[in-house]
Amino acid sequence: MPIVSAHVAVTLARHIDHVFGVMGNGNAYFLDALEQGTGATYVPVRHEAGGVVAADAFHRASGRIAAATATYGAGFTNTLTALAEAVQAQVPLVLVVGDEPTSGPRPWDVDQIALASAVGARTYTVGRADAAATTVIAIEHALSYRVPTVLAIPYDVAKAEAGPVPAAPEPQLPAAVTPAGAFARAAVQALAATLAGSAKPFLLAGRGAWLAGAGEALGELAAATGAVTASTALGRGIFPEQQFDLGVTGGFGAEGAMELVREADVAVVFGASLNQFTMRFGELFAPGTHVFQIDTAAAATHPHVAGYIRGDAAVVAQQLVEELGARRAPSTRWRESVNFATVCARDPGEGICPDGRLDPRSVAVRIGELLPPDRVVVSDGGHFIGWANEYWPVSTPDRLMMVGTAFQSIGLGFPSVPGAALARPTSAIVLTTGDGGGLMALADLESAVRVAGGRGLAVVWNDGAYGAEVHLYGSKGLAEGPMRIPDVDFAGFARAVGAEGVVVRTLADLDRLAEWTQTDAASRPFLLLDVRVSDTVVAPYQQEIIRVNS
Repeated sequence: MPIVSAHVAVTLARHIDHVFGVMGNGNAYFLDALEQGTGATYVPVRHEAGGVVAADAFHRASGRIAAATATYGAGFTNTLTALAEAVQAQVPLVLVVGDEPTSGPRPWDVDQIALASAVGARTYTVGRADAAATTVIAIEHALSYRVPTVLAIPYDVAKAEAGPVPAAPEPQLPAAVTPAGAFARAAVQALAATLAGSAKPFLLAGRGAWLAGAGEALGELAAATGAVTASTALGRGIFPEQQFDLGVTGGFGAEGAMELVREADVAVVFGASLNQFTMRFGELFAPGTHVFQIDTAAAATHPHVAGYIRGDAAVVAQQLVEELGARRAPSTRWRESVNFATVCARDPGEGICPDGRLDPRSVAVRIGELLPPDRVVVSDGGHFIGWANEYWPVSTPDRLMMVGTAFQSIGLGFPSVPGAALARPTSAIVLTTGDGGGLMALADLESAVRVAGGRGLAVVWNDGAYGAEVHLYGSKGLAEGPMRIPDVDFAGFARAVGAEGVVVRTLADLDRLAEWTQTDAASRPFLLLDVRVSDTVVAPYQQEIIRVNS
């Protein structure tokens, strides 16, 4: 007779093909049912936070919902940082956990519902009679609100007999938000008229535009207006005509490109929240720029927005294209007058810094030249995030993800690799991480190597420090001892779990990456580059933060 855990596993597997996690008392029956009675794949990781991170990365790289699992108590509390990150980043996933028995808490139990709620995740608890239906509700909630959902199985219910697994209904998802009514139509018409009269139009797109499938419509709008385009860090590559694109805005943007943005007379923002980093702390646009925002939020999300249209990015972009076509509005020639190679140029660095260690800019340039074209870049959090963002372009927004930056966390890098590797089974998975975050996530270096194999590459920016703190607080005269990390041999760690580790002290040492790239993935190892970089080079985005905090 099927048990409650089987009802959860079978129902979940109808919608989810990968579950990442760590087994324990609270989820043993669930994992047994998953392994024996479904087509879903269980992917073990070595830390419970890593399970949530891997599911998070799987979604970001594939667009599909994934699941994680952990036991009750300490297993669940270990997931909280990763769960908070997924909430902040609006990532739909389902976290299946054990929980206290229905008879009441044991001495080691904690209020898991309250803990999940504290970081913004809702919990659904299954019962003996409703496990399948509750599982569907949890999936529906995750997808509808773009948020992780906790699905709890009480300890004394997990193996209770529940009868045949019912055919639960499909999740019902909300339709795209379409501007409707006379007021909304007038707002779209007014924005079209403004774009038609613009001499220097600028279009900015974020992750929300990508999730809405707005790339093609935005490309048509850019062509119809002659606009210069750019994206947020999570929207890069969304515009089809990259030859007219400035890359990323904000602190990751090239200085010449950001100066050009300030020349725009009209800026239209699609699917971006305009956070402080994208907006360069309020300095992205010139005071005379008319800024319009299209998003599904209830209202504009930045005080510099002059006009707001609530709607799906793809829908509104297409409406604007149609309005401009009806007006026979001529395209401007602004973008054709811009030398994009010049304004988007980056500092190539000095090779070797005065302290004898590598200039991270020079390393980033060289690695960018050697990386496989078919790649997904996953980033941990830390000072080093600037180097991949500035020097390693990707073709679409789902090929670069920064797991940790939404919650300002570090230590989520290595477990991102398995999720991305399974979401993109033919692509190279490139991790960029620091020595601080790398040490924090070290348990799942083994997971990364085991799952990604020869498609995996990790670049550890090893500067012997928590770099962001050194640059921000060390410069203010605070004691640097707590900000420093003793020299660590990450290449040795890599070799210990079956990867190849290379200590990189000169640019010539990167020749091993050139050889690795030219070798078939099936016959090469996971490669970890332990790059000994100087802590004297401050990333431009960090310089911006330092100025604001000064």
